[in-house]
Formats: sequence, structure tokens, C-alpha cells
Amino acid sequence: MIRNESARIDPKRRATIDYKKKQFATPSYQQQDYPHRLNLYHVPPTAEIRLEDFEQWAIDRLRILAELETCSFRNKTPAETTEHIKPFLDKWLRLDANSASAQGCTDTRLQDQRRKDHYSHFILRLAFSSTEDLRRRFTRVEGALFRLRFQTENARERQDFVASLSLDWEAVTDDEKRTLAQDLLNATPGLKKSDLEDGGWFKVDFEAVPELVEARRIFVKGGKAYVPSKEQMSIVLAGFHDRLEQGLELTARALPRLDEDDRLSPILNHLSNNFAIPDSTLADSDTALSGASINASSIDSLSAHFPLCMRNLHMTLRKNNHLKHFGRLQYTLFLKGLGLTMEDCLIFWRQSFKLITDETFNKEYRYNTRHSYGDVGGDAVRRGRGYSPFSCQKILTEHPPGSGESHGCPYRHFSVDNLTSLLQVTGVNDRDVLRGVKEDVDKKRFHIACNRVFEWTHKPEIRQVKDDGTWKTADLDTIVHPNTYFKRSYLLKRGLAGDSGQNQADNMEM
Repeated sequence: MIRNESARIDPKRRATIDYKKKQFATPSYQQQDYPHRLNLYHVPPTAEIRLEDFEQWAIDRLRILAELETCSFRNKTPAETTEHIKPFLDKWLRLDANSASAQGCTDTRLQDQRRKDHYSHFILRLAFSSTEDLRRRFTRVEGALFRLRFQTENARERQDFVASLSLDWEAVTDDEKRTLAQDLLNATPGLKKSDLEDGGWFKVDFEAVPELVEARRIFVKGGKAYVPSKEQMSIVLAGFHDRLEQGLELTARALPRLDEDDRLSPILNHLSNNFAIPDSTLADSDTALSGASINASSIDSLSAHFPLCMRNLHMTLRKNNHLKHFGRLQYTLFLKGLGLTMEDCLIFWRQSFKLITDETFNKEYRYNTRHSYGDVGGDAVRRGRGYSPFSCQKILTEHPPGSGESHGCPYRHFSVDNLTSLLQVTGVNDRDVLRGVKEDVDKKRFHIACNRVFEWTHKPEIRQVKDDGTWKTADLDTIVHPNTYFKRSYLLKRGLAGDSGQNQADNMEM
């Protein structure tokens, strides 16, 4: 008889460890200090935060990353990107330098800012590590954010940060510098002899600075790249990318352990789904338009300010005197977001459905409209005052249109030929714009295509409010909601630039 030893581990089974001892072990570094504004995010945070902060901090950072990706898609220069993104950083992810406070890095306000930045990065790392595509995109936009912060950092604090890093580089000695002086001068564009003698140089593996090697801006010998101190950003950025890619790989392996947490999984899934287009809900104050007459009889004239999705629904309704269920729901909630009252909305639909009797309308369509406004239905619907207008993200991802249906997003759900025809019908005939829309659609950048059309149709008005200074950059951020499209178009075309102070960006909440 073979004796069974309880202490021996069955080779065919995985060794089991008490999960409570491992999962709830007290971390050795709960509270962290942040001596620098910049961060390579090497050490994950372990202190407790509220679930509300967990979600809101991630959403705020996601706004910044989405704007950075939009700037990249629109081929903005680094200077234009910096100018565009600065007001959003100040609003959602502000990071002040140590010199901004008399207490330096020990200031509670600076520590709170950096804590939010630290946590939000790792939260989004959890959300975007599940697939190769998400990891690649996250690395690209986080790298762009780090580059922007590094370039705008105070010179002294930037040098202190670089000195604190354990990067794999070697300082070039004076003797070696004198020996290679002519080669360094020839291989480094714009380098003066005085810069060569006074400036510092670093020696790293040439694979660590692919940008500089590709642009032929440095001298390479024996597999080592000789980098002047002014180009140290490339070295730091390469180290940032390497660490982030490795961290995302490790996070992807640990993700299955989070499946059992019912609190975090829905939040992380929501964040990853919104990486293409940040989701948004419409605040009540965003529906207010001073001087606008919004009633059943004014919808036809107001439709000139509608985004293409709603313009298509309106044109189809006028052509067929009917819309199917999801088309009616999408359009009703959009009209509700404009400020159309339930009574006027019922009048609008009744007048639009010319081919049916009052009895049929009251029996089949009246209740759905009242339900959308929260006038009837369950307690949850009434407490929420009905349904909210659909955002671009919701229109793109839910209920794709079938045969005979007109809802959805034309940029996603139409063929290129049908989309081009619809744009031309609405007055978009510029070849460059149509070509750009086609490229955006091919690359699945649907909201960029919509914003491209908006900017072309409102080009003179946008130029005017920028020149006048009556609109801030935040008032012209990327549109991610049909009702925001309408309000911005209406204000621009009617010359109510001063009324932009409703501050559309403030009224849009993730």
C-alpha cells in the first residue's frame, strides 16, 4: 500500500495557496510620495481609494487621451497639439510643477494632483491591456502625453527627474569626446563646436533611440549611439515606452483574476469600449438655447444644424412619413435633448405620420413618445425623467440598422457611395473633405469624419470666434454627442458666440 502524505503536492494539480493571505496581504508601500511632476509609472499604487474616484479619475484621463488621439488623426503639429490640449489638461488632469508652490513637492495640492495622475494611469492600464490593439493604442497616446509633459516641464525640474531615473546609459568621457569630435560634429545636425565642448553626451545602445537613428541625427559606432544632452528626451521616451509595454503584458496576464470582482469589471469594460469615442451624457443645462424657438413647427428649419445621423432621420421621415421603432426612439430623444416639450413632440410626430388615422397613432405610437419623456412607465423611468439622448458612442455600438431602418450613424453604417451621396445632398461637395471622410471611415475613425464635416461647414464662423477670442479652445473640443453638434452649429451660425459661455465642455459629463 502506498502511503499518502498530506504535505505532498499532487503533481497533476496546481499548488493551492490561501487566496486570502495573498490577496489581502498588507502592502509595504501604501502611501507614496511624488517628488517629481513627471512619472514613469514603474510602481503601481496600492492605497485604497473610493470606487467613485476610481471611475471618475479614469474618465478624466480618458478625455485627455481621446483629445490627443484626435490631434494625431488630424495631423496637428506638436505646437498646435500643445495649444489645443492645454486647457483640457488644466481642467481634467492638472499637474503643477514644484515651483508653483512655496512648499515645493510636499504641498498637499501637488501631491493630490500627482496621486490622481498615478492612479488614473494604472486604472486605464487595466482597462486597455486585454487586446493587442488596445495595448498598442494606449502605449501610443500615453507616450504622446508623456512627451508633451516632458517638453513643457521646467528645465531644472526636468533635469532632476532625469537624474532620478535608472536608465541604461553611459556618460561619454572627455577623452572619448575629443577623439570622436569630428565624427560627432559631422553626424549631429546643427551642432556647434562650442556645444560639443560644453554639452554633456550619453552613450546608449542604438536600439534605444530609433527616432534619432531613423532621422540620422546622431553618431553611431560599435552598436552605440552618441546622444547629446539636448536629445535626452528620446532616451527617456524610449525607456517610458519599454516599461509601459512590459507592464501592459504583465497586466494582461493578471486580468483573469479581476473577472470575479463584480464592482470593477463593468467599469473597466465601459472604459475600454469608450476608448474609440468617449461616451457622454447630456446635462440639462446643455439643452438651453437663448433666443431659440423650439417647437413642432420649427424642426424643419432647425434641421439645417443637425448632425448627419439626425439629418438622415429627418429627411427619411419627410420622404416616407414614417420611421421604424429605433429610428423614432433615436430621433425622439434627440428632439427631447434640443428642448422640445413632450406636447410639441407628440404634435410633431402626429403631423409627420400623415398616412395614418388619429386612432392608429394614439394606439401604436403615442405611448412610446410619452415613455421616452418619462411621463409613463415604471418608477425607475419616471424618476429618471425618461431616457437620455443617445451619444455618438451609443449610436455606433448599439442596435445596428437592418433592412428598411434609418437609424444609426451614416459614417459607420452606410456604404461609401451612399455616404458620399448623402453628404452631397446636404451640401458637402468639397473633394478634399469627401476624400478625408473616406479615409477616416476606412480607418474606423467615424467621429473624426463627423467633426471634419462640421469644421468645413462652419469654417468661417469658427475662424471668426477664434480671432475675436469669444470662444475658448474648450468650447471647440471634439464633438461626441449629436446634441452638442446641434447647439454648437446653432450658436455659430446665429452669431451667438457670447452665449457659448453656457460652456459646452463644462456641461458635457462623461
